[in-house]
Amino acid sequence: MLPQLYKDLEERMKKAVENARAEFTSIRTGRANAALLDHIMIEAYGSEMPLKHIANISVPDARSLLVQPHDKSLIGDVRKAIEKSDLGITPNVDGNVVRLGIPALNEERRKDLVKIVHKRAEEGRVAIRNIRRDGHDHLKTMHKDSKVSEDEFRRANDQVQKLTDRFIGDVDALVQGKEKEIMEV
Repeated sequence: MLPQLYKDLEERMKKAVENARAEFTSIRTGRANAALLDHIMIEAYGSEMPLKHIANISVPDARSLLVQPHDKSLIGDVRKAIEKSDLGITPNVDGNVVRLGIPALNEERRKDLVKIVHKRAEEGRVAIRNIRRDGHDHLKTMHKDSKVSEDEFRRANDQVQKLTDRFIGDVDALVQGKEKEIMEV
């Protein structure tokens, strides 16, 4: 019963860390990255669709992205969606492709991005702590129902805390890596 609880908590915490990692990839650094466009939605074929579903996105060099829609008639919609996004990048239509030049970040923008990283990291830590709380609540219920002894209850709580510390450490490591990437000139 306890091993299953640990396994469940560990899986949920892994998902929280992966979610934080995915959030970090969408934060722009000075380098071109196709993940920057993951959150952009395009009005196509009567519904909202993710850009990556209707176009090929490539990284020809460190400072540019190339978006090539599968359907050439959507090129104007792709351009409009990128202009409306919060990326701060001006798209250039070049025949059947949209070129995106990634400008270098100034110091102030870098500091703003680091603040965003810390905010999203804290959201990840809160998610992990909420999972820990669920685990503690489950253990309390098991203890109250006499399914685990007092010693097992304490050991299990310690084990849940160790899991929590490990995954919060993973989020902190992600933050350090992303912060270094952002501040790199």
